[in-house]
Amino acid sequence: MTAFDARDPAPAISDTESAPDWNFARHAPATARDKILSAASHLFCHNGFSATGIDTIIARAGTAKATLYNHFASKDALIEAVLEAEGAAWRRWFFGRLGQVRGRPEDRVLAVFDVLRDWFADENYFGCPFINAVAEFETGNPAIRAAADVHKAHLFTWLKAAAIEMQVDRPEDVARGIVVLVDGAIVAAQHARNPEFALDAKGVAAVYLAGLRPAR
Repeated sequence: MTAFDARDPAPAISDTESAPDWNFARHAPATARDKILSAASHLFCHNGFSATGIDTIIARAGTAKATLYNHFASKDALIEAVLEAEGAAWRRWFFGRLGQVRGRPEDRVLAVFDVLRDWFADENYFGCPFINAVAEFETGNPAIRAAADVHKAHLFTWLKAAAIEMQVDRPEDVARGIVVLVDGAIVAAQHARNPEFALDAKGVAAVYLAGLRPAR
């Protein structure tokens, strides 16, 4: 394996517009249901899931309480729907960016952190809604953890495929190691309001990838 300069930008990622579409709440709502989801998403992600009440969501959405409950049987159901919508929007954006990357699988894995830096640098960055939700509902809502597991599985599968392509020993362990760096960077950037944690994690990932053993 060769060494990488983790501070180099990812040359294989083409320029994109500065306004990302990773956040469902920033999309124009197409239906009454989407209008409620958009309002709830903004409030949950910026103010917290537990701290945000149904009346606050209704006021932001400009809908009646009956309309909300026609679409969502409970606040928990609304939270789950928000996570599904935000997860789908983020994955379209994130994997769309990674789909532009060309080069070796090692380069594509390191490009993950360049894309994360763009996410962290957005003025509306609020962390990962799944990490935030699990932290709030650690013991109270197994559906939240299940939703987070499904979301995380997409990244893990992508990373494992890259590790297999790299022909390294124990590709599942490699994928888990990168996921740890990704999650750590997400939380650190949220707490410190510093997008450069993505590049710090990229540096650690570069050292890790350079030291991997080839598959036997």
